[in-house]
Parts: sequence; structure tokens; C-alpha cells
Amino acid sequence: MRRASVAVLFCAIALTMATPRAAGQRFITETDLFKFTWIADPQISPDGSTVAFVRVTVNEKENRYESSLYAVPTAASQSSGVSNDTPRRLTSGIRDTSPRWAPDGKRIAFVRAIEKDGKVQPAQIYLLAMDGGEARPLSELANGAGSPVWSPDGKMLAFSSRTGQEGQDGQERREGQEGKDTPHKSDVKVITRAVYRSNGNPTYVEPEKHGHIFTVSVSDTAGDKPAPKQITDGEFDEGDITWSRDGSTIYFTSTRMPEAYYEADDSDLYSVPAAGGSITKVASIDGSIGGLSLSPDGKRIAFVGTLHGNPVRSYSQPDLWVTDVAPGSTPKNLTASYDFDVSSGIGGDQSAPRGRNATPIVWSKDPSTSSGQAAASLIVVVAEHGSANLKRVTIATGKIDPVTDGKYAVAAYSATPDGSAIAATISTQTNIGDVFVVNSGGARRAALSGPRQITHINDDIFKEIQQSEPEEIWYRTFDGKQVQGWILKPPDFDSTKKYPLILEIHGGPHAAYGNTYTHEFQWMAAKGYVVLFTNPRGSTSYGQDFGNIIQYHYPGDDYKDLMAGVDEVLKKGYVDATRLGVTGGSGGGLLTNWTITQTQRFKAAVAQRDIADWYGFWFTADFTLFQPTWFRKAPWEDPQDFAARSPITHVANVTTPLMLVLGDTDYRTPPGEGGEMMFRALKYRKVPTVMVRFPRETHELSRSGEPWHRVERLQHIVGWMDQWLMGKKNVAYATQ
Repeated sequence: MRRASVAVLFCAIALTMATPRAAGQRFITETDLFKFTWIADPQISPDGSTVAFVRVTVNEKENRYESSLYAVPTAASQSSGVSNDTPRRLTSGIRDTSPRWAPDGKRIAFVRAIEKDGKVQPAQIYLLAMDGGEARPLSELANGAGSPVWSPDGKMLAFSSRTGQEGQDGQERREGQEGKDTPHKSDVKVITRAVYRSNGNPTYVEPEKHGHIFTVSVSDTAGDKPAPKQITDGEFDEGDITWSRDGSTIYFTSTRMPEAYYEADDSDLYSVPAAGGSITKVASIDGSIGGLSLSPDGKRIAFVGTLHGNPVRSYSQPDLWVTDVAPGSTPKNLTASYDFDVSSGIGGDQSAPRGRNATPIVWSKDPSTSSGQAAASLIVVVAEHGSANLKRVTIATGKIDPVTDGKYAVAAYSATPDGSAIAATISTQTNIGDVFVVNSGGARRAALSGPRQITHINDDIFKEIQQSEPEEIWYRTFDGKQVQGWILKPPDFDSTKKYPLILEIHGGPHAAYGNTYTHEFQWMAAKGYVVLFTNPRGSTSYGQDFGNIIQYHYPGDDYKDLMAGVDEVLKKGYVDATRLGVTGGSGGGLLTNWTITQTQRFKAAVAQRDIADWYGFWFTADFTLFQPTWFRKAPWEDPQDFAARSPITHVANVTTPLMLVLGDTDYRTPPGEGGEMMFRALKYRKVPTVMVRFPRETHELSRSGEPWHRVERLQHIVGWMDQWLMGKKNVAYATQ
């Protein structure tokens, strides 16, 4: 792997960690999900004194999530060195997200969705004065509004909203019915584009509607409602809104191709006058651009860019780039020789189910000079070996140094305008996530210091619970590569006993497990299982080559990496080799299916949101495989390749009892090309098989599904494992 020369500076962090079981402590349960609180989108005020954030909780009775804005001061107690302030509630809504401070720190713009006549209305932009009073709406658009961004002078907000003309089929229907006496209104949909479904959308996509940029004047006068103005239009979507320093120009990204799936996904950098006018292309790369961040002097823009490769890669590692704002400028890749994932995270099941988790690029002064050279470096989150930390990249040299350096995951953050203070949500394998303040070492704060915790949002519940501490392992796989993984043992682990093991397989496939919280793993351990989760080849945070090595070989050698991990744990002597289970979702569901077609060593399997037939998946998923990423050709051009890598082709080898967990509105991995096929085939073969269907649920069931569905999902997974690995029969799973 390519590595940067980094002067190691460890920034200590005091997080809530598991301890030996205290009197009165208990093990975690699946229904503890109802008691969890999540923090999203921490936004530090311009003066660094306060952090506003989204607080998300569960309303168990209504089976929903509720989100409001809260604030907490950053100042530490002189005696303890930590913040002892309880966060105070800022807004009364239950669907409030996306807080954004005005430049003067006296107001916050945010997004709110209200309920009317029993239906949740499209979200709108609201304004809250920090000196008191009720929040008031700034937009009332039919399709809603989101992503507010303040102008530098605080007099305007730019935001995004979907707009567009009625689809051609609807217009022609009405024109054809003019003058007719029939009351019939057709609901037939005429589809002309290759992508017509979207994960979780019960209807069809509306290609005639596009996300455009609007602006609105911000008045401090109550009752004053300036009308939003649409700045961009056309048959394309715009995102990543950023103002110029003088407020005259808005920069944004856009993929300006009518049907982008016929080409590699190119998004470029554009500008438009803030008053409206002609759009100008500023810069492009052979790939996608996102995460725009303007320099303090307004002359440069930093962004996260991902090159496609030739041929187009299955996985392309994102890099940090910078370009001048003058049209036609050539962007510079600052991390071309750094082999880890810029602006990437670590996967778990406890990210906030509502609210954005922004990971912006921060312009920072150089802390190594007394004068603090202006905008000499950029700070960005980097995923490396199962952790996500903040790194400083020196613009002139590309030198990379740690700002934080711990076994945890920075999930979201924001910074003061000078980049000297950062507010971040940080999670570990035993802490869902709290707000921390990081002194980045620039400008007003001369010395770099580690994260300081200012919220303790789940302390009360975790004081009741004895959690399991993970054991990190590295093991050698079949071809000599090193693979990272973790073992979670039961909280009352006894090394003299033998335990059943559950192998967890992540999806993606280009994703990573690591040092972040996963309720599912903790609960399995509490139920008496050893849990193994690893990052086989194809995973992120280990470099470009490791991530892309599975291209045209998925599934394949990643399965061998997983089996090597199981073998490694078996060597430790406390796992019963006759009681092995396997589960995973999405790409992990595919690999679960694949695993039980390749070996009979597992006595129970749960495939979630899975793929069984690549051939059918190519035609029905909510995205296309028109680009040669996973397969070189279309299915009819090389059916043997699709068949060889499809679990359903090898279903005659399966003897492992299988549970399928499926969401009814999952169009990312459609049930018809996954669980339904495996279910019918194994029923034919009389292999014990059950299918568990979740109405209304999408591909995001495990992370943001309805609270009760998330709990029931856990119950079914462990219930199936209990039946086949613990001998606890469940009448619900009786099969014939």
C-alpha cells in the first residue's frame, strides 16, 4: 500500500467504555433500541462557543423517530476539564434537521417537516432566532426544500428543491381526455428511462423533476415572507451549494447528462450568478466531484474527487483535490500518493436514522508557524484500517498529519470559519456517538489537542449495561494477504467453555466494519454467541488495490478471506466448530448465500436483502450495471459469467437451514432476484427455509427502518440462530 510519511501524534480520547460487570448491571437487549439517543449533524457556532445538533429519539408508541435541534456549550468546567452542561432544546418540532448557523451566530436556519391532516408534508426551510421566539418558515414550496446554505453577509439563503413540468405521459393523457364526459383519471405510467425505481419509493421515479438551486432573502421582521427565487433550471440536478466570498456567485456540482447511466458517473464543478443567469463550467476531472469547500480568500475550491479508471473500476478510492475558481482551471490531486479513503466512514447499524452527517473539507492555517500561514492546509476525515480520523493535508507538499488518531470513527463534523475548532460526533464499538470538540491547532488555538467530550447522551442507559469489549485480530488469508477483523465475546465469557459463533459479513461490497457501534453485534454476544466480523478483500480503508481486487471476481476470493477468519478464531479453542452461523445484508446477503453453496460447515444462515441471481438483478435493481464494473459484458453476451457467480446456480449444494430477511420496497436488491428465488429453490429441495417479510421497508431496514421492525429483525435473526445452534425450537419457524 502507498503510505504518507506521518509524524504520529496520538490524541487521547475519553469515551464511555465497557467495564467489568457492576452490581445491578444487565446484558443489552434488542429493545434497548427504543432507549437509544442519536446525535447527527453537529454544527459549531462561528465563535466556537456552542454546538447545535440534531437529537434523534424513538417514540415507541407511535413507532417512529423524532428529531429536534439541541445546543450545548463547548466551554469546559475549570475544575473537571469537561463540559457538565445538559444540552438544551432549541426547537419544538419532531422532524427538525439540518441546523446551519448564520455568519453572525444569532440565527439558525434548519429544515422542518410538519404533519397536516394526518400526513407529513414536504419539508421546508425555517429560521430560528437564538435570542428567543418561535421558528418561522422561509419556504412553502410544493416539493419541499432542503440543504440550506447562508450567504457570507447573512442576508440570503441558498437551498435545493425539486421542481419540473408534469411528465409527458400525464400531459398527453389529459389532452386526450379534454371534452370527454368520463370522470376517469388514468393512473397508467409510461416509462421511457432505464432507471424507473428508487429504493423505498412505492411509486415510480419522476425523471421530469430535478433538484435545483433556489435563494431566499432572510428578513428579521416577523410575518415577512420573501418569495424564494429559482436560480437554476433544466433537465439536470444540482448539489453541493457553495457561495463565493462576495456573495455574487454560487458554485455547485452537477452531472449534466440526460441519462447518466450510459456513461461513467461524471459530475463537474459549475458556477452561476447568485441573481440567476448563465451557468459556467469551472473544472472537471475524469470522474465525480463533491463536497465543495471554498478557501478563505475565495480563490480556490477544495473538493473530494473520485477517478473512474480505465476500464471503469468497481471501487475507486476518493481523493482530496483543489482547484482555482477561474473557469478552465486544472484541479490538483493532493492525495494521489496516499492510499486510504478520503471523506469516507466506517459502517455500523447506529448512525442517526434521521439527519445529515456532513463531513466537510476544512480550510486551516498552519499550526507549525507562529504567524499561522493563511489556508496552508486542509482537514478531512480519512478511513484507515477500520477507523475514521481527521487528517491535515498540507496543500503545498501533500504532507499528511493526524488531527485525531484513535480507534474510533469520526462520523460527522463542522468547523469554525478559521478552522481552529472542530465539533465532531465520534463513535466507538461501545459508544453510539457523542459530540466532541477538537482543537485543530490552527489560528487562534496554537496547540493541537485531542477530542474533548461535551455530551454524554447515552450514559444513563449504558451505566445499566455490561457490554462486550472487542478483540482486534489480523490474520493471514490463502494468498498471504493480511485481513483485519474483530471478535466480540459474550459479556460473561468463560474461556473453559465452547461457544457457538456467528460470522457477520458486511455489504457494499466496498464498505468496512470497524471501530463504530453496532447494536446487532452486542446483542448477539449478550445472547451467548461469539461474533466475528472482518473486512475481506473488497473492503474500504485498506487502499485502492485491496478494494478493487474483487472486480470481475465477486463473489470469489472474498469468501476465502472470510473462511480464513473463521479458521483463525477456531484456533483459539473456545468456539464449537459444529455450531457455526453466518449472516449478512446486501452484499453480505449475497456472500451469505454464496457461502452456503460452497461449504456445509455452517449450521444456520440468515441472508438479508440478498442477491441470488446476478442475471435477473442486472435487469431489476434501482441502478444500472451498464458500466463494466462488476461484469465485463451484458448478461446475454456472457451468461456463463453471470451464472457462475450467482448463488442460485449452485443451490443444489445447500444443506444449511436458511432464513431470508426482505423489505417489501427494497428496489436496491429486489426480493425477486434474491430471497424469493432462494426460498422457492430450497423449499423444492426440502432444506429448512423461512422467509421473513417487512412491509414498507427498504434496503435501509437495519439502519433506519421503523423502530419496531428493526427490533423484530434482530429477534428473527437470533431466533433462527438459537433454533439451529442453541437447540431452542421456535414454532414460528416450523417447516414441512
